Amino acid sequence: MVYEKIEVNYHEASETLKKLLNLKGSPVAIRFAPTKADIPAGIPELDKTIRHCSMVNLARMEGKIFYAPAEKHECNGGAWSLGLKPITPSLKNGEFYFKLGKFDSDAACKRTIERIPHLDTGETYATMYAPLEKTPFSPQIILIVTTPRNMLKLAQSSLFRLGGRIHAEFSGIQSVCADATAQTYHSGQPNFSLGCDGSRRFSGIGDDEMVMGFPAEMLPELVTALPIVLGAAGSK
Repeated sequence: MVYEKIEVNYHEASETLKKLLNLKGSPVAIRFAPTKADIPAGIPELDKTIRHCSMVNLARMEGKIFYAPAEKHECNGGAWSLGLKPITPSLKNGEFYFKLGKFDSDAACKRTIERIPHLDTGETYATMYAPLEKTPFSPQIILIVTTPRNMLKLAQSSLFRLGGRIHAEFSGIQSVCADATAQTYHSGQPNFSLGCDGSRRFSGIGDDEMVMGFPAEMLPELVTALPIVLGAAGSK
């Protein structure tokens, strides 16, 4: 028996999501490159040092296609969760977020950091980004930033075929990097996040928006189910 991979028309899928959900910008395709040789020819390196969430925004709102090695990642927490850099001592021991006033104690912060989803350090040489409709690589993760109402419809669409429950994981920090990207990569399940202070400040996520990450393998299923869910008699 010969296994045939399902071919996905990313342009059509992206345009369907954008139209049905009236998205601001595009869904964002993301892929981890273990080595430089894994980056397709013609994809440029990002020409500035910014955060992962800001990189997502470049692809989402400006249509940029690029890759970013470790030295182009400004946020140490994000770079660590994506497997690009080792965790810093102040992040590991809880001091970093404790000083920002996010936790009552460094112990509370440390308990949270110990549960942050992350790739093993050194597992990633670079992260790649593109608006989904123009992606020159096969994505592993797809991110969508949109309203809670749209997230409801995406959640319902992800349960349309098999049903069940969605178990969202987030902690109010490292939402776009850890929650939506690393967590989704590890679990193979969609994850919904409320965003975090850093991503809302630096990546253009609006006060009326949330973040969803889902494995690229789910794309055909979501695109098929979404118009049915939106058109259902009980849909608002």
